[in-house]
Amino acid sequence: MRTDNRSLIRGLTATAIIAFTLGFFFPRSGALTTSLPDGSQDRDSTGTISEPVQINNLDEIWRYLGENYYDPSKLDKATLEHGAVKGFVKAIDDPYTVYMTPDESKNFTVNLDGELEGIGAELEMKDSRIIVVTPLKKSPAEKAGLKPKDIISEIDGTSTENVTLEDAVKKIRGKKGTTIVLTVEREGESEPLEISIKRDSIVLESVVVEKLEEGKIFHLNIYQFNTNTEHEFNEAIQEILLEKPEGLIIDVRGNGGGYLDTAVHMLTEFFKKGTTVAIIKKRAPEDNEVLKTTATGRITDIPLVVLIDKGSASASEILAGALQDHKRALIVGSTSFGKGSVQELIKIADGSLLRYTIARWFTPNDRSIDEVGITPDIEVEVTEEDIKAQHDVQLEAAVTELKKRF
Repeated sequence: MRTDNRSLIRGLTATAIIAFTLGFFFPRSGALTTSLPDGSQDRDSTGTISEPVQINNLDEIWRYLGENYYDPSKLDKATLEHGAVKGFVKAIDDPYTVYMTPDESKNFTVNLDGELEGIGAELEMKDSRIIVVTPLKKSPAEKAGLKPKDIISEIDGTSTENVTLEDAVKKIRGKKGTTIVLTVEREGESEPLEISIKRDSIVLESVVVEKLEEGKIFHLNIYQFNTNTEHEFNEAIQEILLEKPEGLIIDVRGNGGGYLDTAVHMLTEFFKKGTTVAIIKKRAPEDNEVLKTTATGRITDIPLVVLIDKGSASASEILAGALQDHKRALIVGSTSFGKGSVQELIKIADGSLLRYTIARWFTPNDRSIDEVGITPDIEVEVTEEDIKAQHDVQLEAAVTELKKRF
């Protein structure tokens, strides 16, 4: 787990492999206060200093409950305090801003490296519903047929109504060899689907290179943007360059995101020094940032295609958006997820965690993809028949288009 403060732009996603596995930078210790994480005072929307929040009626309610509630064994002070903070944060009505108790925080990991056990799917809470962001590639969830945008309505026959994202993750994760049944609502299906998934070990690969049969075309899968991705990507590029490639396919389908700076550093390989790759807009306009490449890359001229789908989110969208805006690559596949915000993760002194939105990001042409996604230059949809036949029509289309650019 990295301890430097890196912005991570993975959505409010929970990974049902084990717990939450988000790409927010982590951690920073400190008490839960009304001050900002850097110690400066909070300001309201006009930029003026605002007073600390006084929740006077909370003390009054606590007093009434403490004196009169029928079952005093339920009045655990710590539990109620965490519940109050949860409600306080939830009232912001931002699905990407969440408070986790110390117990919940123990199940939280920002390091996606290694081997875990579960089903391998990233989830988010939206409009009080548990939604699949993406099943991880080669995971039990993907093999069982779980898809991005599926709405999980039941877990082992129990409704997810009024279930928190944290609780859903706890119910879904489990030991290798055990089975779970998810009932999902899917666009285009008139009836809910029951998907049985056998939990297994999840090996979280980051970057995988494949040389295609069509000649010197390389297929570079980027599964996530974690702490090791940049190093693995650099090694993969070096390996590819030794083969003198004629074309490259960057595949971020099913990649739910990761560290912001990892995506920016990787984009350096495709552009000349000083190229804008993203715009970060913060609370105060004077703090906005224009992120640019800091060097000239090694693959600025090789014909390039990027594959995206509904499971491509956050850092994946930054990469695809920059390459599309600069016309450096052709984008092929289906419209991406649409996650255009940046979060920070703060560790509180008692071990609880606060994850909250600190900015929104825009493509180099100042496009917001939030709730919209990136529209591919060439749209190629995958049918159920394609999936059953293991026919990757999107990859085939990418190869065809790439050959036209030689």
